[in-house]
Amino acid sequence: MTLGAFADDTAPDQSRPIADQKLLITSDSLMTDNEAKYSEFIGNVRATQGPNIVTSDKLRVYFKEAMSNSQNPVASADSIQKLVATGNVIIHFDDKVAVAQRAVYITDTRILVLTGTDSKITSGKDSICGEKITLFRADGRISVERGIEKRVEAMFFSGQKGLE
Repeated sequence: MTLGAFADDTAPDQSRPIADQKLLITSDSLMTDNEAKYSEFIGNVRATQGPNIVTSDKLRVYFKEAMSNSQNPVASADSIQKLVATGNVIIHFDDKVAVAQRAVYITDTRILVLTGTDSKITSGKDSICGEKITLFRADGRISVERGIEKRVEAMFFSGQKGLE
């Protein structure tokens, strides 16, 4: 999953890597702070790039450097440092669905951190749950931590590939 951009409602261009496909974010409102180098999308947020889709209540996009004040103040996907989605976060990527109250994606390291009492990643019938799930996209590793009241839970069905 390359959360440094997402997908529109048209069919993705399979000939280009997901990271090279356009980023489309829609929301009820947008606030940008050029000095703090972020833009915050608020209300019914939907971010898409290729087949990847993120929905949340808020999405804050942090940039590596401030956007210029030129006539075209549009940032490119490779200028994104990290994304922070909060509130009712649902992420569709690969053949998986992740659910959390907060998700942080660091574009350079390709690390996704899901937090919240009911954080969960589902792939087919298989699932893992925990209060903090760290997905290392570069090599496929997953780390799951328990919360104060709930332990880590994993459910695997025979015949499935698992959460690879």
